[in-house]
Formats: sequence, C-alpha cells, structure tokens
Amino acid sequence: MNPTAELLLERIRQDGAISGQVIKVDRFLNHMVDPQLINQLGRELADRFSGHQIDKVLTAESSGIMIAQAIATHLGVPFIYAKKKRPRTMGHFYAASSYSFTKEESTTLYVSQEVLSPGEQVLFVDDFYAVGSTFKAIEQIVEQAGASLAGAAVIINKSERRDIETVLTLDELTASTNG
Repeated sequence: MNPTAELLLERIRQDGAISGQVIKVDRFLNHMVDPQLINQLGRELADRFSGHQIDKVLTAESSGIMIAQAIATHLGVPFIYAKKKRPRTMGHFYAASSYSFTKEESTTLYVSQEVLSPGEQVLFVDDFYAVGSTFKAIEQIVEQAGASLAGAAVIINKSERRDIETVLTLDELTASTNG
C-alpha cells in the first residue's frame, strides 16, 4: 500500500468508520474537509494521469468538487462540476439522470455547452465509486458533448471494477480494519 493510501486508511480509523458498504468520512472528506489531505489525494490521483492528455476534469455536484479541484490543480487544467439544478442562466446544456443510493433519490445532472466542447479529453473524478450511476450519467454527458472520456479516478472504490484509478478499495479497507 502506498503512503497516501496508508494516510487515508489511518484517517478513516481515527476519524471515520466502516460498516459494511458504508464508509463514514464526513469529518475529513465530504462534509468537513481537511484541505491538506484532499491536496495529497489529488496529487496521488493526478500523478496517475500525468502522461495522458486531459483537457478538463469533470465531477458531479457536490461531494466530488473538492477532489476534482485538487486533481485539476495538479494537472493544471480546469474542472467542471455537473449541477443538480439547472440555473436560468444555463441556456444550452447536456443532461443525464443519476440515482444516488446514499440519498435514495434520482437527480438530473446538467453541464453547460459553454464549458464542455467536442474533442476534449475528460477525466471523471469523484469521492466514491459504488454502483456507477453517477459515472454512467457523466459518460452520457461526455458523449452528448462529443468529447472523450480519458479515464476515471476516485478516492474510494467500493465496486469490483478495477479500471478506475483509486486510492483505496473497499476490499483493502475491509482487510486492513479486520486484520
């Protein structure tokens, strides 16, 4: 396990909790945020894409915003967050539906056509990957824009997918807290 994964694991042990598929990180990642930790996680994930052409980082409002900003900062590119409500100022847009199992609700995600253009290489990022509903919605938005998905990165991957760059998997978390 790399040093960043070890740091995150220690922080979960100290200030979080794991109960089955539920990982409580709201004291340092997605409610109250430790900016130094987010910066280190962002550097770790950005480094994995340093040799790729990335034009924009894209996430969904709201828990992914902090890690998206950190990754985009380290890659030196802008980041976009898909909005859960379309403002009146957003004329032309791309949209796709996403279901949140945590919040038990369906949401439409919106991205203005002004900020995502055909041909751009997009990196999807989020705090967690669980069943992929948000990722599927982002894939649809990227496709609508005529852009390309260059990859995906999350802080914690709770799924069996191994094609997503991640700092920790649920299996690693479970093994390290039970062992």
